[in-house]
Amino acid sequence: MNQNFMKEKPVFPLVLSMSLPMVLSMLVNSLYNIVDSYFIAKISEEAMTALSLVYPVQILVNSVAVGFGIGINAVAAYYLGAQEKDKADNAVSLGFLFSILHGALLTVLCLAGISHFLSVFTENETIIGYGRDYSYIVFLFSLPLMIGITFEKIFQAEGQMTVSMISMLCGCMINIILDPVMIFGAGFIPAMGIKGAAIATGIGQVVSLIIYLVIYFKKPLPLKLKFRRKMMDGKLCRQIYAVGIPAAFNMALPSVLITVLNGILASFSQVYVLVLGIYFKLQTFIYLTANGIVQGIRPIIGYNYGAGEYGRVRKIFQAALACTGVVMAVGTVICFTSANHLMALFTENRDTIQTGQTALRIISLGFIVSSVSVISCGALEGLGKGLPSLTISLMRYIVIIIPAAFLLSRIFGAVGVWHAFWVAEGITAVAALIIYKKTVLKAVK
Repeated sequence: MNQNFMKEKPVFPLVLSMSLPMVLSMLVNSLYNIVDSYFIAKISEEAMTALSLVYPVQILVNSVAVGFGIGINAVAAYYLGAQEKDKADNAVSLGFLFSILHGALLTVLCLAGISHFLSVFTENETIIGYGRDYSYIVFLFSLPLMIGITFEKIFQAEGQMTVSMISMLCGCMINIILDPVMIFGAGFIPAMGIKGAAIATGIGQVVSLIIYLVIYFKKPLPLKLKFRRKMMDGKLCRQIYAVGIPAAFNMALPSVLITVLNGILASFSQVYVLVLGIYFKLQTFIYLTANGIVQGIRPIIGYNYGAGEYGRVRKIFQAALACTGVVMAVGTVICFTSANHLMALFTENRDTIQTGQTALRIISLGFIVSSVSVISCGALEGLGKGLPSLTISLMRYIVIIIPAAFLLSRIFGAVGVWHAFWVAEGITAVAALIIYKKTVLKAVK
């Protein structure tokens, strides 16, 4: 299969053709996140609060999987662009083995530590019980999740975005269908409550992996897993981890942010913890859509960079930024006009709905400007520049927003935490543009 279309096709149609399958996949994925939370909220507010507390640990597991997958993706796409297929095969083969190791290790750590983690944020035994019930099942599927995401990034490195779309859509649709059946019961299937939601999630992940495996073995593809002695290349390891570790930290930083903000908000009321959890579920509809654009441009930026097409790299960045700006503008309008209806999906408590409405409207002030940071991080990862990308994410999720949230909460109460979001997005956007331009200028010299 010829990947030359990645450096020959006009830029804007190329970005759309690579991004739209992933955008569709991310939209369905975000729909699953919302539907999953919707059904769990029907159990009780305590169950939804438990899910909010477990959520940052789930983000951490996904972050390692996706971050390391990005490392594999970037290195493989670079060597495909440089016409060094043998090295590209070695990169994906080596990456696959390390992904298995990562998945096994994460399973053990999450199962061993989740009880203590939950007890840090609440003394409510009902919430802790719900959290344990969900976690003990969902984290057993860390290994198939890790392997599935590795295959996703391998296919994306080749420009095979439709394969990723099909696999992700099937997994998410299985989740959506099984959620109400396993939570509330149907026919011969008993009602399993929050445990049923975890089982549905795991089954969806396994289905996605099976589809990747079937397509991989049935369809001739450029990149092949070839387990041989020469794949144990120290340079390849360093290249993969040089992108993968910063990318994993990039993806994991929201987990750190949510955990710290939960601590700040819990000092005011558990209601604010619930609202933050609902917000992070809802925002996946916007940011996962933007992530679909990022996933679309990573391989084509890496390929064109490897092929020395630096002018196209600049145009790809500009096209992706414009597309993401449109997505964020739509998200802002939705949050301003429908905040109360969105919150009412997860709770019937009028005070919680009012609190959530205020939070959504304030936080959404930073959506549009955040496009700069989102695309800059993704483009830098595509170029194999993991550390500059991590620097931007650290500013966005740790360095600026956490001190701002702490200080503003002392002045304005819990609502100050919501204002910290748009403050951080504005400052980080300026820094991201500077970092991206300097890194690219240095890279092409």
